[in-house]
Amino acid sequence: MFGAKSVEVELSLSGKVPKRSVRVVLAQPRGFCAGVVRAIEVVERALARFGAPVYVRHEIVHNQRVVNLLRAKGAIFVREGDAIPEGAVTIFSAHGVAEAVEMDAARRGLQTIDATCPLVSKVHQGGRRYAKQGYEVVLVGHAGHAEVEGTLGRIPGTVHLVSTVADVASLQPADPHRLAYVTQTTLSVDDTREIIAALRTRFPGITGPDTRDICYATQNRQTAVRKLAEVADVILVVGAANSSNSNRLREIGAMLGVDSYLLAEADALDPTWLDGATTIGVTAGASVPEVLVEELLERLQTLFDTRVETLPGVEEHVQFRMPHTLAEQV
Repeated sequence: MFGAKSVEVELSLSGKVPKRSVRVVLAQPRGFCAGVVRAIEVVERALARFGAPVYVRHEIVHNQRVVNLLRAKGAIFVREGDAIPEGAVTIFSAHGVAEAVEMDAARRGLQTIDATCPLVSKVHQGGRRYAKQGYEVVLVGHAGHAEVEGTLGRIPGTVHLVSTVADVASLQPADPHRLAYVTQTTLSVDDTREIIAALRTRFPGITGPDTRDICYATQNRQTAVRKLAEVADVILVVGAANSSNSNRLREIGAMLGVDSYLLAEADALDPTWLDGATTIGVTAGASVPEVLVEELLERLQTLFDTRVETLPGVEEHVQFRMPHTLAEQV
């Protein structure tokens, strides 16, 4: 007696328009990596042990929600060391700092705690080892990124920064037979492989670690977004605009032909991005707390009748030790 059209008319008259059904697929893994968890815990333990304020050089990780929460607890974030009072407790961010920054902190009597991700420290160690062996070092990375600035300041001697295959063509090392490379940890695995291949073609004797310096979390999240691209009509990447690993996730989705968008918070979602989409993929960069993903899912629920599922993927159980000055703090 009452057909589908009459139901629609009744709903329309009552102001209740039925929501379009969409499938929301979450990438696995996504969000916080072990290095980010460690860095945040360093700040929280330092506050518990020494009391507020503690000073953090640059953002501890590239996420404004995390920074704001730690600021509310008593952390003060500064861009340069001279903004820190002499003798103050000072934390170096997960991205690492140049040796000159560390030396300046010692000169000014700052009580420093190093929250550099151990995988970033591994890159520093590799670069220094090559330099001590008499190699000029090529750093594959993005100019201006905090991790790259720190790495450049940790490797003595000549360091060449390359960001693209085109950059390789303009390299002019003093001795092409004494050349090594290291990589930023948060790069696109595919792009890095292409750059390394170009380096090896032009300098057959170059030595380096393939893509192993790209951290496990970066590789896992990039693999997960590739799987997401196989099923999604559009991909939403939760992450900050200055987050290298988050930007790479968006780029990979777009490269695979899926409309992909980077958004720092759920409020930044533009519903027109989702026009016509029946499956929405969602992932998050390595410095993004899960609460931001949950808020995005809530936002999607206000727009659509959502069915949420998680793609099978790697389960990460990596943990890094605390710096020794905080290791006993519980």
